[in-house]
Amino acid sequence: MLKSISQKFHSWATGWRVFILFVAEALMMGYIMPLAAGIMAFAANNSVMPLDLMFFYTPEQAFEMMDRYGEAGRSVYLRIELTADIIYPIIYTLFFGLLLSWLFQRGFKQDSPMQKWNIMPVGSFVFDLLENVGIVSMLTMYPSQPAIMAWITMLFGSLKWGFFVATMGLVLVGLVRAAMNRFRKQAVLSGA
Repeated sequence: MLKSISQKFHSWATGWRVFILFVAEALMMGYIMPLAAGIMAFAANNSVMPLDLMFFYTPEQAFEMMDRYGEAGRSVYLRIELTADIIYPIIYTLFFGLLLSWLFQRGFKQDSPMQKWNIMPVGSFVFDLLENVGIVSMLTMYPSQPAIMAWITMLFGSLKWGFFVATMGLVLVGLVRAAMNRFRKQAVLSGA
């Protein structure tokens, strides 16, 4: 399945698709998600950070934050998790998957093992959605405080951020290698 996703990303990786997804990513990251966080903070009447922006937290911290969100903040947070925070992972996964594919096609030979690393954003996507399920579960169970659910949700969030950091590293590697090749598509290794 991952090989198939990698091949799809490579086949879809055109400059105009990467650009369109860049615009969508910039819109989501620079406007929609900050607006959603602002609406949540306004509804919660405070500036408590959403759980999914944190790398680590304990169950006690998670439930203290949910208390501080208040009923209105929890309601808004739930709606954000079930709408924008489902759309955004799709957008960033496609953007970074296609960006890595485009860069790697220019930075490495077509049959290089590096070509398969274009699927790294899929890890962020999977763990982001699992984290969202955990957050939605905790919000709907409130005021119940299932510590195991908080630990699992935090673990999914940490894994999401780990895959994201790895993706950024691969983007940097791809950018450097593509620049070294003057952003020209690379051929298959000779003699392979």
